[in-house]
Formats: sequence, structure tokens, C-alpha cells
Amino acid sequence: MLLETIELNEQGPSPLVVLHGLFGAKENWRSQGLAWANDRRVVMMDLRNHGLSKHDKHMDYALMSEDVISTMDQLGLNKVDILGHSMGGKVAMQLALNDPKRVNSLVVADISPVAYPPRHQAIMTGLKSLKLDQVKSRKQALGLLNAYETNINVCQFLLKSLYKNDQGVFALRYNLQAIENNYTAISAAPLKNDFHPKGYTGPTLVIKGDQSNYIVAEHKTDFDKFLPNATLKVMKGCGHWLHAEKPELFCSLVTRFLQEQHR
Repeated sequence: MLLETIELNEQGPSPLVVLHGLFGAKENWRSQGLAWANDRRVVMMDLRNHGLSKHDKHMDYALMSEDVISTMDQLGLNKVDILGHSMGGKVAMQLALNDPKRVNSLVVADISPVAYPPRHQAIMTGLKSLKLDQVKSRKQALGLLNAYETNINVCQFLLKSLYKNDQGVFALRYNLQAIENNYTAISAAPLKNDFHPKGYTGPTLVIKGDQSNYIVAEHKTDFDKFLPNATLKVMKGCGHWLHAEKPELFCSLVTRFLQEQHR
């Protein structure tokens, strides 16, 4: 698992591990990571089949949470605060459910501990339709993808992982085939650990964008089951990518929550 660690304050509290969402990468969180690094060590990770991490045909929340634990062990991180957005939020929840002793506190950004119906069909079709060996520019790729996904901001986000390989041909850093093959597992809920029947009982902050439908009222029962001590904060004027839409507000909510846990 590829990572970037930022350490501006060696005397800070426990490290913060940051996990990106589907089609994302650790690079998406660098500006926020620098802000949080004023108080603590920040470790941003590329999850499997994303960013610069390994490509693997298998991909589910048990495996991805094990990847994170393995990386923590390699870094000598016994206990951390952990933040995850979307898919990364489910990885963070799975890790907290499996290994609660490794987690001081949990921040979940705009995702619920539930199984979701398919919602990326147009994006998948658009990405698969890109003949990257024939694409001449990022602008051209953006136009082609925009024919399938009408939200240009989403298209720009999806193409942040577009790069030129050693042969000078455009390619995507995430493993689109593995994501498609494992999409049912990615859409699934995290699994509750039988050894911890009450779920993860540590302090948890859930942040929702008020214009996003990833967290709805019907999910309260699931939060009570998996994360009984969760507190919900709603960011106004934000969709699913709330940390990119209002980064200063998002950073301040996370910072305040983390500071409260380490007083």
C-alpha cells in the first residue's frame, strides 16, 4: 500500500490515517493533510487498485482493512484516529469493527454502513468507453466522459487519475477492471465482528453533505447497530464530495472533533 506521511508536529497526539473513496487517491487529500499535520502526524494511503498501490483481482472491505492494518504495523502505529470518505469510510468502519483497540476515534465522511444499489453504471460505461490509446489530451478525455456523466465536476474528479505511462499513452491509475468485477463487494455493508456485538463503541463523527443521498434517515438503525456512539454533522450546500466542495469547513469539523478526543 502506497502512502504519504506528513509530520510537522512531532509532539502531537496519535496519528491520523486518511482513506480516499472510490476512484480516488491519497493525492486528493494533500491540502487537508497539510492542515491537520499542524497538530499531528498524518498518513494518507492509496487503497488497493487505486493510486500507486498494487493492483489485485480481489477487493472487499475485509481485505482493504487488513491492508491498512498491515501498513500501520509497518509504520509502527499501534493506535490511530482514522478518517475515511465514501468507500474509504467503509474501510475505516470495517477496521474499527474488527480491531477497535487500534482506533482512538473514527470520522466517516458521507457514507453509511449499508449495502447500496448500483449507482455508478453510467460512470463505468463512460470510463470503459474511453479508448485511451487514441486519446490525445486530457480535454478530449473529459469531453468523451462528459457524454456519459453530465456532472463536469465528477468527470474532472474521475480523470485526476489519468496519466501518461512509460510509452507516452494515457492510462488510468485505478484498476477499472477489478473495480467492476468487485463492484458488488464494494457496494456491500461492512461486516459486524462477532467478537464485538455492540459494534465500534468509540467516539465517531459522521459528516454528511446536505445535498447528498448517501446518508438518509432510514440508515439511523444501521448506525445505531454498527456505530452506537456516532454524532452526525451536516454540511450545508455540499454534495457527496463535501471535503472538496467546502474544504475549510470540513477541515475545521474534523479538527475540532479530534481535539476533543485528545484533551
